[in-house]
Amino acid sequence: MLTTQLAPRFSETDALGHINNTSIPVWFEEARTPIFRCFVPNLNPREWNLILAGFKVDYLRPTFYGHDVEVRTGISRIGSSSLQIWHQALQQNQVVAQAEVAMVHYDYANECSAPIPEPIRESLGALMADKPW
Repeated sequence: MLTTQLAPRFSETDALGHINNTSIPVWFEEARTPIFRCFVPNLNPREWNLILAGFKVDYLRPTFYGHDVEVRTGISRIGSSSLQIWHQALQQNQVVAQAEVAMVHYDYANECSAPIPEPIRESLGALMADKPW
């Protein structure tokens, strides 16, 4: 499991004083960076070989400016060419949002999914963690 600490920015608040719902998926994307590095260590977009195939977020509580957020991330399944990732965002020790993400290893030249190479599978294996919900 990975843990990422984030400080909500004032600019992420909405008219109701909450963190806007569009910010949390961006936080989850940031928390996936170590997973991205397993596939593209230098994060060069010209070498990118992943696509986002699915993304579901559940907003459980309001999130506020002025209190740090901890994002927990794990991989729940590694398939032949895809992986399932989960996220939880916690603020003041309460789960405020959680998400499930499907990513596919992709061959852009041939426009099709591609098997995940064994060395990458081994790196991803270190990030396996049961979904906490």
